[in-house]
Amino acid sequence: MEKISSTFAKLAEKGHRAFIPYLAAGVPGVEETVELVLGLEAWGADIIELGYPFSDPMADGVVNQAAANLALKKGVDVEVYFTIIEKIRKHSRIPLVVFSYLNPIHKIGFETFITRAASLDVDGLLLVDMPVEESAEVHSLCARMGLVNIYLLAPTTTPERRERVLKNSGGFVYYVSRTGITGEQQDFQESFAEKLGVVKKASQLPIAVGFGISTPEQVRTVCGLADGVVVGSALVRRTMEDKPFKTLMREMEAFAKPLIAPTKESWN
Repeated sequence: MEKISSTFAKLAEKGHRAFIPYLAAGVPGVEETVELVLGLEAWGADIIELGYPFSDPMADGVVNQAAANLALKKGVDVEVYFTIIEKIRKHSRIPLVVFSYLNPIHKIGFETFITRAASLDVDGLLLVDMPVEESAEVHSLCARMGLVNIYLLAPTTTPERRERVLKNSGGFVYYVSRTGITGEQQDFQESFAEKLGVVKKASQLPIAVGFGISTPEQVRTVCGLADGVVVGSALVRRTMEDKPFKTLMREMEAFAKPLIAPTKESWN
């Protein structure tokens, strides 16, 4: 069993849910990203989404766009990105998911990028704007190299397309909690639970919910409905604060632990 599926299976045995933080690689720095990943793992994170920067991240809100631009200004290219992963892998085997867009990976070359990722024990690939209908090349390469393809499902996804996504997904399915872009929100959209329930019933894979989740109360709501929760902007915003990194880490820990805590309750 590949590592992401194994992680969800082990959590399910305990009645727990997966906590999946998203970080922008290289923000606030290379070594700092490594420390953030290791810190999040120590605080209870189960899988890490590591953002590969793109200049036009259309699915991302203001915070993640700013983080991607900052990463590019700091020179986070493919070599720097994989250097970060190499450094993480010296200390941790936590499942890692590349989170990016088609354009930058296509520019590098799908086979080149996926081969390199596999050599560093990357576990999954999530390309936000890759239509499942046009994913055959990437899907084939990932299957050959041992990576899973993770796809997004939205509240507006048609039943026909949902079936295709579920058929081609691996690891887990990322359910977008609302239409629009990423960013911290106060409430879930109307009919969120009902629409998520339809997806959960149709899927043989675990479902993780993301987009806009930023409070322990929201995490607890998701834990009662799905198998995992993704938190991005609320964490990324704190990585860009202008303060000493030791202070940033202390404050990140104080923020992250209450978010993670509900996922480690018993939800059986």
